[in-house]
Amino acid sequence: MTPIWAKLKPLLVNLALFSFVINLLYLVPALFMLQVFDRVLPTNSRDTLWVLLAGVASALAILLVLDYVRLRLQHLMGNVIDERLSPPVVHAVVTAAARSPLHARPDAMRDIATLRSLFSANGLTALMDAPWIVVYVAVIAVFHPALGWGAAGAAVLMIGLAWLNDRMNRKSLDTVQKEVRQASRYVEGSLRNAEVLQAMGMTERLLDRWRKQQDQALALQGSTSHASVSFSAASRFVRQGVQVMMMTIGAYLVLTQAASAGVMIATTVLLGRALQPVEQIVGSWRVLSEARSAYRRLRDLCGQLKDAPRLALPRPTGRLRVDNISFRPPGIEKLVLSGVSLSLSAGESLAIIGPSAAGKSTLARLLTGIWQPTIGTVRLDGNDMSTWPRRELGPWIGYVPQDVELFDGTVADNIGRLGEPNAEAIIAAAQRANAHDMIVQLPQGYDTPIGDGGSRLSPGQRQRIALARAMFGDVRLLVLDEPNASLDTEGEIALARALSSLRAEGVTSIVVTHRPSLIAHVDKILILEGGHVKQFGPAAELMKSMQRQAQAALTERAA
Repeated sequence: MTPIWAKLKPLLVNLALFSFVINLLYLVPALFMLQVFDRVLPTNSRDTLWVLLAGVASALAILLVLDYVRLRLQHLMGNVIDERLSPPVVHAVVTAAARSPLHARPDAMRDIATLRSLFSANGLTALMDAPWIVVYVAVIAVFHPALGWGAAGAAVLMIGLAWLNDRMNRKSLDTVQKEVRQASRYVEGSLRNAEVLQAMGMTERLLDRWRKQQDQALALQGSTSHASVSFSAASRFVRQGVQVMMMTIGAYLVLTQAASAGVMIATTVLLGRALQPVEQIVGSWRVLSEARSAYRRLRDLCGQLKDAPRLALPRPTGRLRVDNISFRPPGIEKLVLSGVSLSLSAGESLAIIGPSAAGKSTLARLLTGIWQPTIGTVRLDGNDMSTWPRRELGPWIGYVPQDVELFDGTVADNIGRLGEPNAEAIIAAAQRANAHDMIVQLPQGYDTPIGDGGSRLSPGQRQRIALARAMFGDVRLLVLDEPNASLDTEGEIALARALSSLRAEGVTSIVVTHRPSLIAHVDKILILEGGHVKQFGPAAELMKSMQRQAQAALTERAA
């Protein structure tokens, strides 16, 4: 957030300067009324009236221009926040979601919009104008001390209302925002399982759960809104009552000949102007509070994932070393992986096998650097992958997760990793994955729109396109998690050929699988069980060992 504040600081200084001049000009109408009542009317001087009118007209014209420029400056600051904050926040959100889906922050972009809206609301200008209460009260005190004390009391009362509003509503506003976001995320997440909801008649139950969350959020929101509206109404009531009181004091001073009628009118105008920012702050308190909470969440999000500048590393060869890594997911006490070590030379291939919940997918994520080990390190060409900037490491990594995710766009967009279209590289990647023939049979070939999440493709087609995406560019490390789960026989043959060609090209490849068809194409095998390495070694030796164990088990059963 520091670079953004460095960019906003000069704009805020300019905004404060504009507010300074604007508030000085707001003194002009009060002084105009003072002169009209005290000079023009008693002397019946028309010339003085025209001169005063010309001066006030000039001041108001300048005020109009400066107020317009100040509003434009506010919108400019909002655009600066959006343009400068969106890229790092998107990076932070993606990184956080990849490392820990439970701590994902998909609503961070809404926080940016909330922060931006602050600069187009009256609350910010009210904050800039609020310190001028002291100046206006001082000017009123010059007219008469009694009026000054009355104005000071009115200002303290209005500021007290604003402070009390903050004390009473801050926590409740934060709670309301949290509940509303949680209810929205529940529905958004459930819609991913729309087919299951519809097929098994679960929609009504989902709706009941959502209504409970929504009702809870609405109850809190209603209570908070009631309090905010009450304070807004109270501030307007107090302001009107204070102006009546000041008018009464002024009238009494006029009757006792302690002040003039012009002072009475000017005092009323100045006090109204002095109290207006405080009333605006009370009325805009929800916007200000939401912006403050949004800023705090964005600051924490970006602060947790701050990367220091690093020297660019050379192209890796694919040499992989895992040193005694253990992993404990956030919020879980038990280790999912414990004491896993392995090493692969550039171009070697590894199959990771084991029963369900053995930690295979977790190990795959750790090997790509998506997740960081709790203990130990994963090194690619000797460099710790967790500290390697993703924008530099990503092009050397190919990854197909267990649950394939494609992006809305064309087949070419997905294979090309959402970059600028490079027909040569895209087709080359598809050919490496043996998916070219399948792609050209689609309605528009590589330009076929696949829909949101690849909804227009079959699971097998999605998996083969994801494989081509993983092989795009000069990949040095390829990690495949159950890449043949949705493939037919033709797809499995194409995948086996692709793995064989990768070995010939010197690409280090790792595949998580249960099927023996892929194990035959690897150099080493790692067997996981309960998060621990049960066996690790050359594929031929481990295959013979597993065959002997299977034969011994059959003999024991037969006996």
